[in-house]
Amino acid sequence: MTKRIVVTGIGATSAIGGTAPENWTNLLAGVSGGKSLAHEWVAELGLPVTFAAEASVRPEEVLARPVAKRLDPSSQFALIAAMEAWEDAGSPDVDPERLGVDFATGIGGVWTLLDAWDTLREKGPRRVMPMTVPMLMPNSAAGNLSLHFTARAFARTVASACASSTESLVNAYEHLQAGLADVVIAGGTESAIHPITIASFASMQALSRRNDDPATASRPYSVDRDGFVMGEGAAVLILETEEHAKARGAKIYAELVGGGVTADAYHITANAPEGAERAVKLALESAGRTPDDITHINAHATSTPVGDPNEYTALKNVIGDRVHEIPVSATKSATGHLLGGTGALEAIFAVLAIRDRIAPPTINITTQDPEIPLRVSRDAQALGDGPQLVISNSFGFGGHNAVVAFTDYDG
Repeated sequence: MTKRIVVTGIGATSAIGGTAPENWTNLLAGVSGGKSLAHEWVAELGLPVTFAAEASVRPEEVLARPVAKRLDPSSQFALIAAMEAWEDAGSPDVDPERLGVDFATGIGGVWTLLDAWDTLREKGPRRVMPMTVPMLMPNSAAGNLSLHFTARAFARTVASACASSTESLVNAYEHLQAGLADVVIAGGTESAIHPITIASFASMQALSRRNDDPATASRPYSVDRDGFVMGEGAAVLILETEEHAKARGAKIYAELVGGGVTADAYHITANAPEGAERAVKLALESAGRTPDDITHINAHATSTPVGDPNEYTALKNVIGDRVHEIPVSATKSATGHLLGGTGALEAIFAVLAIRDRIAPPTINITTQDPEIPLRVSRDAQALGDGPQLVISNSFGFGGHNAVVAFTDYDG
C-alpha cells in the first residue's frame, strides 16, 4: 500500500535570508543575493570572477563557538537549517530507530580540506587538526545531523553535483514508502565559495562574469545570460508519513507525491534533454499524475547558455504545448546556485508556492530568449484556487537528473 508522505517542517539559510520565512519573503520581493566578494584573496589571486551569493547570516552568528569549530562551513549551514526545520515541525517525538537522515552535498568540506593543505605546507604535519577528516568528508553533514537529533534509522549521503539534494528528497520519499523510518530529515548543503572553485568554474566558462553588476548577474532565460552565480547555504525539509504526522497533530505544508532520478550517460558536464525528460516522467508516474496536472514549475535554470534551452526542450517533450501556459520560476536568479544544496531550497520554494498559491518571481531578465518561450514569472503570479501539482527540477554534472513533485495536502 502506498503511503502518503507529507512535509511538516522547513528550514533554510542562503544569500537572501537566514531562515525559511526570510528566504521566501525576500524571494517574493525580488531581492538578489549577488554581491562583490570582500575577501583579500580575490585580488591577491587575480580571480576572473569577483562576486558570489554568500549566505546573508554567517554560521558563527547562530552556532555556539565550540559547535561551529568542529564543523566545516557546509556542515554548519546544514545544522542551522535542520534545527530550524525541526523546531518548525514541532520537534517530533519519534523513536530514534525510526528517524532517518537523507542528506546531500555536491562538494563537501572543501574549506577544511584546502585549509588543512595550507597548514601542512606552511606549518608541518603536527599542526594539521585531528578533526580534519571528519570535517571534510562529504557525509559529515549527515553524520552530524544524525548525532544532533539522535537519528538511528540511517544517515545517508548523496553527492550528485547540482542534483544532489533533490535526489536526497527522492531517497527520503522512497525510504519512508519502504517503511525504513517514520520521519526523515532531508535536504542538502554547500559552502564552496572558495578561490579554487571560483577559478575552476570560471575556467570552464560556467560562471557569469558581470563583476560590475553582481546583483543582476544571474539571468535565467535572458538573451544575455552568461553563466551562473555561486551561492551557498542549506535547506532542510522534515518529511514523515501521514499516519505519523496526524498522530502527533503536526501542521502539514504539502504532500510529497513522487520523484524521479535518471542518468544521461552522455557527457561529464553537458546535459542531454532526454535524461531530464525521463526524470520528469518518472516523477509524474510515481505521483500517479499526468503532465496536464502540473500547475507550476520551479526550474533548474542556472542561467547558462546551453543548460536553460535544454531544460525547456525536456519540459516541452513531456508536457507538450501546454508548457507555455504553466508559470515557471527560476529562483537561482535571486539565491545564486547552491550546487548540492540548491534542490532542497527550491523544493521549499515549491512547497511555499503551494501554500501561498503564488509562483515567485524570476528577476534580472532583460529580454527573454525567444528560443525558450516559457511562461516565466517575471513578477509573482497567482496560481489559482484549484488543486496544485508543482515539480522542482535539478540537473548536475555527471549526467545526474532529479525531479520531485508536490501537491497541496487535502487530508
